[in-house]
Amino acid sequence: MHLLLSIRISLQSALRDLFSQNVTVDDLHLEITNQEHVGDFTFVVFPYLRASKLSPEKTGSAIGEYLLKNSNLFSGYNIVKGFLNLKLNQETWFECFNWITKNPGFGNRNTNGKKVMVEYSAPNTNKPLHLGHMRNNFIGWSVSEILKENGYEVIKANLVNDRGIHICKSMLAWMELANDATPESTGKKGDHFVGDYYVRFEKEYRQQVEILVAQGKSQTVAEKEAPWMLSVQELLRKWESGDTEIFALWKKMNQWVYDGFNHSYKRMGVDFDKWYYESETYLLGKKMVEEGLEKGIFYKKDDNSVWINLSDLKLDDKLLLRSDGTSVYITQDLGTADLKYNDYGMDVSVYVIADEQNHHIKLLKAILKKLGKHYADGIYHLSYGMVDLPEGKMKSREGTVVDADELMDEMVKEAEKTVHELGKTEGMSQEELFRLYEILGLGAIKYFLLKVDPKKKLLFNPAESLDLKGNTAAFIQYTHARICALFRKKDKIGISSSEFQKEKIPLNHLLFKEEREMLRWLVYYPTVLQDAAEQYSPALLANYVFETARLYNKFYQEVPVLVETDEALRNFRLELSDTVRKIICRCLGLLGIESPERM
Repeated sequence: MHLLLSIRISLQSALRDLFSQNVTVDDLHLEITNQEHVGDFTFVVFPYLRASKLSPEKTGSAIGEYLLKNSNLFSGYNIVKGFLNLKLNQETWFECFNWITKNPGFGNRNTNGKKVMVEYSAPNTNKPLHLGHMRNNFIGWSVSEILKENGYEVIKANLVNDRGIHICKSMLAWMELANDATPESTGKKGDHFVGDYYVRFEKEYRQQVEILVAQGKSQTVAEKEAPWMLSVQELLRKWESGDTEIFALWKKMNQWVYDGFNHSYKRMGVDFDKWYYESETYLLGKKMVEEGLEKGIFYKKDDNSVWINLSDLKLDDKLLLRSDGTSVYITQDLGTADLKYNDYGMDVSVYVIADEQNHHIKLLKAILKKLGKHYADGIYHLSYGMVDLPEGKMKSREGTVVDADELMDEMVKEAEKTVHELGKTEGMSQEELFRLYEILGLGAIKYFLLKVDPKKKLLFNPAESLDLKGNTAAFIQYTHARICALFRKKDKIGISSSEFQKEKIPLNHLLFKEEREMLRWLVYYPTVLQDAAEQYSPALLANYVFETARLYNKFYQEVPVLVETDEALRNFRLELSDTVRKIICRCLGLLGIESPERM
């Protein structure tokens, strides 16, 4: 029995029979009744007043009386203005809970035959992953898992920005300054090693610009004529022309970075089904540009640069190829989009990209439509807000980013302090403790970055993320561990338990308020899971599981479980506790967070 669906079906019948209103069950919305009023679920009657031709109170009364007469779900109702508060009878709650416990896939949806590609991470091979990449990775991975639970076939993709002038900057600085140093010779992780040279390029380049400005050149001219800018542009031309020596260096330095990325990805717990590389897609984009020129969709300026006119869409003209024939970002994105669709033929292609690229994705879709690519309508930009620091915005070229590896190390150390402050590690081996620190530290980062709606900007505060009393992974994980401890205690004191049987619950037993709250909240899990998929928002699931943990702790404090003398009631509360544990574990799992059994 899917409780919310059953209530909606009853309401559907009432509206049809009373007011000749034909509505679908999906159009009927229920809210949890406000604690100030008696009831379990609330139905708003205002939209149906024109059909009923009655006041809000009389419309609600008519529906309430119909439900009591024609459905066995309800024990009563009350009306507050245009809000019909419905109270379910105890038998309904036990039937509902019985159905949940007999369905281990509660909340999952059957395969729907639709295919979705989620592209996330998209790192550059000139620097290590940073805090912004972490939010991108965690959103992309979590959305992928949530979509799977909702019946979609999902392909997790990573597009690596492995070519372009920014990559050449690291290469040039290494050629000029490294004296053949390598990650192995310096003992540095490969992505950090290469990233250092990107920062060093920018530092040297700025000094060169300052010298030219001091010699009387304008800032704009100095930036174009600085020796290292001219050299890096020549390096890019050589790479695109296939220069053997330059290509070999590019390949070697990229591999250093990939080795570093793979280590970071593994620790973060994110994975990919398909990797794309811009070095392999930009030529496809160039070919599409040539085809667009032949068809008159694009045009060429006097300097041989290629553009598209988008004035009919009230967008600026967009450069597609530079005058020297080298490609720009949009060129390779065109090629990648076409390759992805040809590979998988997906219904939806989700791009997890920061909101700074909103305009870029709008242009990409517009150009693909001009080229007659029907799949452009299936492109969805999962735009997320940037992660800022208390000190301000992160800047890779200035080396002021929060490095992902360093942040993970820092959070694991903080988790170690938290665990020892709790003082409940007796009997745990050193290996188990180290594993626990890792679970808590990474869980803290992931939850902090996922609990906020992706569209919103985020100010990262490590100190808040391990608070055991706040909206944190640690609080939720501790609740999971508390339930596990409850069952260990049950076994230790020799309490046997059997499967919950509603028939054995005493007829005169009334559910505690905390039991009803817990049951009421659990039935919303499938709805939240579906909403999280439709809105591409792990934040909905994160805040649902926090509230689940909060309600369980309230239940744990107020309702007797192991000390309950009635065996049937004790079994019910134990099964309720275990069901909450499973839901917590599933929710955290979809966020990429592990649920420890001990803390």
